[in-house]
Amino acid sequence: MSALLTVDDLEVHFTARSFTGRKRVIRAVDGVSLEVAEHEALGIIGESGCGKTTTGRAIVQLEPATGGSMHYRGKDVTHLTGSARRAFNAHVQFVFQDPMSSLNPRMTVADIVAEPLRAYGRWNGRAGRDRVSELLDLVGLPPEFGSRYPHQFSGGQRQRIGIARALALEPEMLVLDEPVSALDVSVQAQVLNLLMSLREAQGLTYVMISHDLDVIRHVTDRVAVMYLGVVVETGPADEVLDDPVHPYTAALVSATPPSSPDEKRARIRLQGELPSASNIPSGCRFRTRCWRADEICATVVPPLSPKGDGNRAAACHHPLDLAAPRLREGIATP
Repeated sequence: MSALLTVDDLEVHFTARSFTGRKRVIRAVDGVSLEVAEHEALGIIGESGCGKTTTGRAIVQLEPATGGSMHYRGKDVTHLTGSARRAFNAHVQFVFQDPMSSLNPRMTVADIVAEPLRAYGRWNGRAGRDRVSELLDLVGLPPEFGSRYPHQFSGGQRQRIGIARALALEPEMLVLDEPVSALDVSVQAQVLNLLMSLREAQGLTYVMISHDLDVIRHVTDRVAVMYLGVVVETGPADEVLDDPVHPYTAALVSATPPSSPDEKRARIRLQGELPSASNIPSGCRFRTRCWRADEICATVVPPLSPKGDGNRAAACHHPLDLAAPRLREGIATP
């Protein structure tokens, strides 16, 4: 599969002021490199504050990149403005985490879904209304719901409306920011099944941002694990989640409930808090919480290098052994 999107050393930094008026730089995304193949679903995971949402927002130009580059179908899209940005956003759309806050409460559902068509000059009377009905039907909502307002729907239905709006311009890629985190478990399954069926029917490419590893396993082909603004491990989703190489990934996986009562899994309890993005530790960013850290981890930044047969990569001086039965048979907690 050819690369649809390539992200190289992406940086998104913010400047903030302390109570004393002193400026500090928050390195929310600090050198992320990703490649997303056409028709692929890439998952981005990590704990809150790791920079995964900011990465997704930068991809669709909702946050300006302060460094690095992004290429879409080989074209540089790092700093787009005007008509070039509009053209790019027709191909790459964003689905927000909270459907209620992303939908205008003063607009009917039909107007919300039609808004991208009007903004891009694709509204054409009867054909436009037919397109809105088609989009609502596509996401499993009766077309007659178009006359209602967002507050009249459940959370799952509102998320379907957000997805319908994102599909209005027939994009090639969707960036989905925690699309089911605000929904009940039963509704989550419905929305995830919808996303999977849409991907197959529409030939879509997904970048799925989530802290839920079961969601990532269910929906995505590959996964990128982020910690404190950087990618620390990548690889096929099942392989990474079943047999992690980076200690941080192992800790994330160990925190998920076992899939059956017979499955043995010891919890890896990390020490300390996630460091501030304005005060990054030297060397390996994870070393302040890692039970395998030593002197080299404090001084040398580990590169994201291939592991195993080459389809895996991890940024760690002391990676865990592949194929070792750690997580299912237990691991000594640090």
